[in-house]
Amino acid sequence: MILSARDWLENIRALPLAGRVRIMNVCGGHERSITMAGLRGALPQNVELIPGPGCPVCVCPEEDVSHAIQLALHAGVILVAFGDMLRVPVNGPKSEPRSLEQAKAAGADIRPVSSPQEAVKIARENPQWPVVFFVAGFETTTAPVAAMLIEGIPDNLFLLLSCRLTWPAVAMLLDSGKPGFDALVAPGHVATVMGPEEWAFVVEQHAIPTAIAGFTPVSLLAAMYSVLRQLIEKKFFLDNCYPEVVRPGGNATAQAQLKQALQISDANWRGIGIIPASGFALATRFERHDARKKFGAFETGRHKRVGEMPPGCDCARVVLGKIYPNECKLFGTACTPRTPVGPCMVSEEGACRIWRSTGARVPPSGVNARN
Repeated sequence: MILSARDWLENIRALPLAGRVRIMNVCGGHERSITMAGLRGALPQNVELIPGPGCPVCVCPEEDVSHAIQLALHAGVILVAFGDMLRVPVNGPKSEPRSLEQAKAAGADIRPVSSPQEAVKIARENPQWPVVFFVAGFETTTAPVAAMLIEGIPDNLFLLLSCRLTWPAVAMLLDSGKPGFDALVAPGHVATVMGPEEWAFVVEQHAIPTAIAGFTPVSLLAAMYSVLRQLIEKKFFLDNCYPEVVRPGGNATAQAQLKQALQISDANWRGIGIIPASGFALATRFERHDARKKFGAFETGRHKRVGEMPPGCDCARVVLGKIYPNECKLFGTACTPRTPVGPCMVSEEGACRIWRSTGARVPPSGVNARN
């Protein structure tokens, strides 16, 4: 029997929940679906949904964005990047461009792309120019980049890589001793590539119920029902509520390409700090395409808050699930989708952008993620 979203809601409402339950949804796509479908308002008041660290644009290091800006302005390159990255602000002097969008307005040749193939096409069409592909993303974005490298890219195409693995951020929250959530809804698109087994550590090492979900209300509600029932029965396991796409072992071809083209490295997450083994770097065989090695670093010491969020911005605490977006004092006033101050208001997967764009203003029942 196939259950509808209404069926899952009725099942959830029938559960004998003893008190408040905090469920973290890791994925920015999940947060968008939850907010647009109004699931927070439909769930019992004691079920709290907390947005987690699932937006690669939000955690891309400020110094990487600054490096891309300086390359575009001063290295004589064509710089291409996914569209969201063009509006991410950095902590630079007001007299200088503080986003790729502003650098483009100042004359730099910066072009938005929607796929690695577009970057390859631009490089082939402009053989006389070095082309730098500034790429930020999680595993699902990184896998096509790895495939692009293995298939072969033009000699004039270089990568400024700022890609991250998802699970180490969750592991960091759990290892902190105060994770701030009782159950986890894991990202279905990441599990599609990397396999659902990657999330087993949440259950096995931390005794926290976990379910993998897709992006429909039906899949999300099924995952929420699963983890809530696990909590009630005190029988914790990893549940796959996205079986039509997520298979045991994941996508073996994509994983093999990631291993061939890239290597795992420690990585900085904006506003959070270094998370061990949470980033991707080019494998030795592709280092000739490393923009950092080709063009060198640009001086960013003049920036007073390198690596931090802008003054007054609480994006880091939003990403870590410690506050809701509307609890940032800049939310909806100085910081809006039209005039973003922090990265969480830029991306379509940023919690602040999602909340503001869909009209969400206050957490349900006045609760917040800190308590």
